[in-house]
Amino acid sequence: MVKITYYLEVTSSWCYWAEPAWAELKHRYAGRADFGWKIALMPPEAYPSSRNQCDWFYRRSGSIMRSPFMLNSGWFEPEMKAYPVPSLVAEAARDFGFTDDKVRLALAEATVRKGEKVGRWEVAVAIAAGASGLEKNSLLAKAQSPEIKKRAETSTAEFHALQVNQRPTFLIENGIGDRAVFSGIARIEPLAAAVDALIADESAYVSWAAHFGPVPAS
Repeated sequence: MVKITYYLEVTSSWCYWAEPAWAELKHRYAGRADFGWKIALMPPEAYPSSRNQCDWFYRRSGSIMRSPFMLNSGWFEPEMKAYPVPSLVAEAARDFGFTDDKVRLALAEATVRKGEKVGRWEVAVAIAAGASGLEKNSLLAKAQSPEIKKRAETSTAEFHALQVNQRPTFLIENGIGDRAVFSGIARIEPLAAAVDALIADESAYVSWAAHFGPVPAS
């Protein structure tokens, strides 16, 4: 089956805009593709330098995506240079069985729609606990553990190995070695076209094997 990996940063507005495309992919290709998301932490320079600048970016992306609402920059705190906390909390929730999108979507919604201060541990953990029913202290301890930090760093390194720098990034692979990488794409159409092509190519190999068998030794 085709494998689709979604590299994201929880606080990224473009990842937020890409969520409908991700949901549509999961619906359209249910049973024909494996889906998974991985954290790709943003460096400090990828964040806005002021709330005013953040609002400018939000007006731009909201207009491009034809959104009927504007995102909320209330989460921004000038003294913070990066915001790994919500992503680490989302990653930690996996270890309690929440491997789907539920926790990270609650954190993203709280960030860019409600403007909550998710860069603070107590805020991010409370949001995640509310969405999952997890015990706050246990989730906090896991999110602050070296294990979770290492896992996020490893998936971020995987993201950079693709030689891309935009989030969201979608990696689409099939069983015959074909790969397609879409970086910065937030709409369903190009993603679906690539998935269809990779499914078709893999199916063609199955048909070939049924007619001709394995590759001859000589």
